[in-house]
This record gives sequence, structure tokens and C-alpha cells, in this order.
Amino acid sequence: MTASSISGPQGLMAPTHDHAAAGLVITGEAVALELKPANVAHRLMSGLLDLAIYGAVSFAILLGLSRLVQNAAHVGILIVVVSVILMVGLPTTVESLTRGLSAGKLAVGLRVVRDDGGPIRFRHALVRAMLGAVEIWVTFGTLAVIVAIINKRGKRLGDLLAGTYAIRVRGSEEAHAPLLMPPDLAAWAELADIRRLPDELGLYARLFLTRTSAMTPQVREQRARMFAASIEPYVSPPPPWGTNPERFVAAVLVARRDREYRAAVAEEARASARADRTHRLPYGIPDMF
Repeated sequence: MTASSISGPQGLMAPTHDHAAAGLVITGEAVALELKPANVAHRLMSGLLDLAIYGAVSFAILLGLSRLVQNAAHVGILIVVVSVILMVGLPTTVESLTRGLSAGKLAVGLRVVRDDGGPIRFRHALVRAMLGAVEIWVTFGTLAVIVAIINKRGKRLGDLLAGTYAIRVRGSEEAHAPLLMPPDLAAWAELADIRRLPDELGLYARLFLTRTSAMTPQVREQRARMFAASIEPYVSPPPPWGTNPERFVAAVLVARRDREYRAAVAEEARASARADRTHRLPYGIPDMF
């Protein structure tokens, strides 16, 4: 298995095995999102359910408006109106109001999101629906399926133009084991002065440690040395000579995490004590009320 990478802060490369296919999205705020793209089978099931529901709603609308038909011209107009509602109006309205959901997607466990992982808006839903009128209705879904099979994220043409894709909401959680302090570095980490790491550096280093099993030994060692070199300026004294770079990165992240947790707990205790003193009567006056 080979490992590709994505650009990180300050020239860093955050390791991942094809982040687009794996569902790793790094937002503009450096937030890592694990979004698993939906496969073609799931999208097909969701689409068939939606088509059945939209078709039933459109048929009901057609029956309701048929009482207004008086001549052949009215029939043509009615067919056009109902077709537009079926192919564009209903999908756009539903996905806009629900931010990327629909009955079929709820049943299968999917959701449509932007390429950066955010919720879609009206323009995204409209573009998807308008392109869907061609690639789904005109070609009976053939074009949409072919494009989705070729694309790594399972996108159809509407997704490519709108900047969206479908993700799996259920069954996509990926649990990562918590970071543990390497026993051989525990004494050093307890006494070392470890300054706060830049948010992006800490984020990418944490991602690296969760994805080491997907890398070749050469790539894993290269990335470990790179992150260790980037983190070392924030640490004094440096780790013992000959320390494994990957274990050094883990020790720094665990030490920072534990120290920040202890500081937060202490601050909460101080705030609670201050609040207690504020509400206490002075000079031992008993509270009679």
C-alpha cells in the first residue's frame, strides 16, 4: 500500500492514503473532517427512492391540475409544468430546506455536502437538479452512473459543477485509539518545557499518528522525521539522543494535551471558588434566608 499526502501548514505534508477517497477534508479553519464518500450503489438506491417519491407527488399535482385543462394547449402546458416540478423544483426545494437531505438519502444514510464539508445551499441544489434533468432523466441515469464510477468521490456531473458530493452519514465513523505517552519518554516529558504548538502543526501531527498503519515504512519514517523537526523548536530540552521521531511526536502531543487538561480543571476549580466567595456573606454573618 502506498501513501499519498496533502499539503499542510508551513510546508508540512499531512500523510494520508488518498485523502479524497478516504474522506479526509481539511477546511479553511484547519478542521479535519472524516467524510466518507458514498459509493455508486448507495447513491443509486437513494436516487430510486427519491424518484419514486417525487413521481408520486408529481402525479398528485398532475391530477389536481388536470381539472383546469380545457384544451390540448393546456395539456401541453400542464405536462411541462409538472415535468419542471418533478425534475428541478422538488429536488431543489427539498435539498435546500434540509441542507442536502432527502427521503431517499435519509433511508440509505447519505447526505450531500460541499467539497469543503459544509452544508449545501440553494444554488448548489439548483445546479445539481438542473444537471440531473439531463444526466438522470434524459439518459435514464446512465450518464450519472458512468461519471460517478469514474470519479473518486462518486460525483456525477451535477456534483462536479456545483462543487458537492454525497457522503455516508451512517457507518462512516472511524474510531482512533487515544494517544498514549511512550513509557521511555514519560520522565523527560514531565520536566520538559513544551510550548503551545501552532494549531495547524498540532492538527497535522495528530492526523499523522492516526494514519501510520496505512503508510509504507519509508514514508512513515520520512514523515515522522519531518514532524519531529518541526516540533523540536517548541521543546526544551530536546529529547534524549536517539529517540524515535514518531515516539517524540506522540510524547509532545500527549504532554500538551494532559497539561492543558490539568490547567482547564484548575481554572474551573478557581472559578467555582470565586463564585462561592462572591455569594457568601462577609464576617461570618449567618444566612437566615
